[in-house]
Amino acid sequence: MSGTSQTFTILGIPGSLRKGSFNRGLLRAAQQVAPDGVEIEIYDIGEIPLYNGDVEAQGIPSPIHDFAEKIRAADALLISTPEYNYSIPGVLKNAIDWVSRPSVGNPLKHKPIALTGASGGMFGTARSQLAMRQVLASMIDAHTMIKPELLVTEAGKKFDEQGNLTDDDIRKRLGELIDALVAWTRRLETNNPA
Repeated sequence: MSGTSQTFTILGIPGSLRKGSFNRGLLRAAQQVAPDGVEIEIYDIGEIPLYNGDVEAQGIPSPIHDFAEKIRAADALLISTPEYNYSIPGVLKNAIDWVSRPSVGNPLKHKPIALTGASGGMFGTARSQLAMRQVLASMIDAHTMIKPELLVTEAGKKFDEQGNLTDDDIRKRLGELIDALVAWTRRLETNNPA
């Protein structure tokens, strides 16, 4: 595990910029249900500029350096993505594109990642999570956990007006997802010691 303590650190990345979004609310709930010894930090990708090769050639912007270092320092990632037009929100894909660049050193390589997501529809975020799996399995070469899956459907009934999770079943399943991510990461460390 990273750092000098025995705390297991998860970097939570919401795929929405809206402060009251369901997906940011899922990550706040994850912080609440995380077991002892697990710390979840929510990272706001709102400061990450649009990817531009000309900008990259002149030097990596500081928000990209910060994001990459947060990823490197975490034991695992928990990405909570909405679904826009059957796929990943552009801001989330842009953030992933930036840190996957060779000039940034691709801190996502071999990083254990769990996916979740909430939407107002009946399919949850099945298509955006599938698209995210495809992205993370590309040259990025991340270790994306397959199960358990957590797709929050009809999110308007499960969150309050401030975007706080009110559904006890989803809260329980979110705790199970975190437990599974910790176990998955430890299995990977055992099978691939540094």
